Amino acid sequence: MILAAIDIGSNAARLLITETSVYKDGTVDFTKLNLLRIPLRLGFDVFNNGYISEEKKRKMIDTIKAYKLLMDIYKVEAVKACATSAMRDATNGAEVLKEIYAETGIEVSIITGQEEANIIYETHIAEKLNTEKSYMYVDVGGGSTEVTLFSDNHIVFKESFNIGTIRLLNDKVTDEQWEHMKWYIKTHTKDYQPVEAIGSGGNINKIFSISKRKEGKPLPLDLLKDYYKELGLNSVEERKHLYNLRSDRADVIVPALQIYIAVMRWANADEIYVPKIGLADGLVKMLYKDMLRKQK
Repeated sequence: MILAAIDIGSNAARLLITETSVYKDGTVDFTKLNLLRIPLRLGFDVFNNGYISEEKKRKMIDTIKAYKLLMDIYKVEAVKACATSAMRDATNGAEVLKEIYAETGIEVSIITGQEEANIIYETHIAEKLNTEKSYMYVDVGGGSTEVTLFSDNHIVFKESFNIGTIRLLNDKVTDEQWEHMKWYIKTHTKDYQPVEAIGSGGNINKIFSISKRKEGKPLPLDLLKDYYKELGLNSVEERKHLYNLRSDRADVIVPALQIYIAVMRWANADEIYVPKIGLADGLVKMLYKDMLRKQK
């Protein structure tokens, strides 16, 4: 089957097109055919003004139209489309999604932070790792951060916090929100040591790429702290030039590191694995399960 997922985040909208095939031993291979990312930056509208502007709405509709054309070319059999933090907060979010459906025929669901954490967990990375340790999924987005703790073959907690890179850039995160996140993670991880982190999101993937670490090797917390200091000393323009970053990555990468470092410190996690997973990967896996259920 050729399946697709659309993830409309606070910073960017992603389209993932995947081929699924069952191997002779019964395992399912998910082969990435295409991954496209458009920096819509919805959070800059929503977290400042509370709604999606007309200009952003048109850009969003055009993006979904382009994604639909690509899906037609690849002969995609089914698509699952979700919108996260910015669309959750936008007063006209539901209205915008109705217009997208009217113009493209693609139905986009606004998901809660808990649902977002569930979808990211669908990648089941932790279940393939050392069962003697606890693993903490950390997904940092523009509007929120999702944290899931997995230990002894079960989920301990899944939680979403309204702390994200674009909210931080716009000074929309309070001290109380930071304190709550700190209390929650410290309280809920203390009985599950040692904890290792699993990071998802474009920013941690970029840091992993810059580090030139071998695939499968974790990034130490101290290295994240070094990058946080180093990148923080440079302006956005300098970051673009020195690290070959796009504009929409150069501004959010420092607040993203701030969040990853804080969460890891509170959980006493000394390193973070970066397996190149994201919400779209989880969406495809959920869609595949849905398709199998329909076939039975």
